[in-house]
Amino acid sequence: MMNVVDLRKSFVTPKGERLEVLRGVNFSAADGESIAVTGPSGSGKSTLLHLLGGLEAPDHGTIALDGSSAGHHVGFVFQFHYLLPDLSAIENVALPLLIARWSKKRAFDRALELLQETGLAERADHPISHLSGGEQQRVAVVRALINEPKLLLADEPTGNLDERISDQIGHTLVNYAHKHAAMTIIATHSPRLAGLCDRSLRIEDGRVKD
Repeated sequence: MMNVVDLRKSFVTPKGERLEVLRGVNFSAADGESIAVTGPSGSGKSTLLHLLGGLEAPDHGTIALDGSSAGHHVGFVFQFHYLLPDLSAIENVALPLLIARWSKKRAFDRALELLQETGLAERADHPISHLSGGEQQRVAVVRALINEPKLLLADEPTGNLDERISDQIGHTLVNYAHKHAAMTIIATHSPRLAGLCDRSLRIEDGRVKD
């Protein structure tokens, strides 16, 4: 379980004014559950994901994942893939395991296994620059899954992709939660992607409506 209680976040504008983005967000997520976070641009969807993943600190409130800090159990997928262009697909995917001091063979075997599951095995040795936008984003998704995170956060992961690739990525993210008893939380403008999730939370006026 993850419990979010009275989460608040504000920012100071260039004019020195304080802008309240999140004004007391409360919700819970269960193991194996996928949740879409919807709402208009600027409503705080990305801010919420950044707080959940520990990329930013809240002004107030708590985030508890199985009674502990969420920060060590998180995988991220962003709208822009942030892959390393000088590395191949398999090298990008294996990188988190290599950083964790896995042997190169073990890390590459695991990376290839996940690339095979997403239909990218034939592109494993290709430089990132030789892959299409959809393939690059699928590699980014696999990289986020390689450490089997307890909490998977995706911020507009299909924003620039066609429906077929978007559906593939959406199903991968949702199925990961179901298969691994993890939690997947996806910020999206896409009703199609939100419809794949178990439920949706809508942010309005800095608060969540379930």
